[in-house]
Amino acid sequence: MSRIGRAPITIPAGVDVTVAEGNVVTVKGPKGTITKNLCPAMTIEKDGAVVHVKRPDDTKESRSLHGLTRTLLNNMVHGVTNEFSKTLEINGVGYRAAKEGKNLVMNLGFSHQVVVPEVDGISIDVPNPNQVVIRGVDKQQVGQFAADVRNKRPPEPYKGKGIKYAEEVIRRKEGKTGK
Repeated sequence: MSRIGRAPITIPAGVDVTVAEGNVVTVKGPKGTITKNLCPAMTIEKDGAVVHVKRPDDTKESRSLHGLTRTLLNNMVHGVTNEFSKTLEINGVGYRAAKEGKNLVMNLGFSHQVVVPEVDGISIDVPNPNQVVIRGVDKQQVGQFAADVRNKRPPEPYKGKGIKYAEEVIRRKEGKTGK
């Protein structure tokens, strides 16, 4: 049986998990609310402050969906209690970011400023001009938004200029050699 799938999910105090018809799961917590439609083949049982995910049979598809369903549900519970965050670093001379109202405005070496509007469920912080912190309740949404911002100017391999994740390591290439 799946090691991940059979692990119970403990629900912290202040978090409410509701399972509706067709495995529509709603998780409410201090940071927000998430509703997701999880795989209807899995059975989600809630008893007290613990949630268990069980699979109907041992087919390959059921085994793979077992761990996935449990992880998605665990991420929902974690998101409404602690929030997920991604930190982006901006490297390059003259490259910087600022927050103006609900928009992230970045100077990335183009002839124009790059403006990214804030999305519902996502908050953007700019602690200093070379750092952007993206926070939200939904792990998938935070990761996708961070990837979209990074795609505005991905880091290049020669000088490392561009937007990169804080934990990302850019493999550097050697430049041209003289004669």
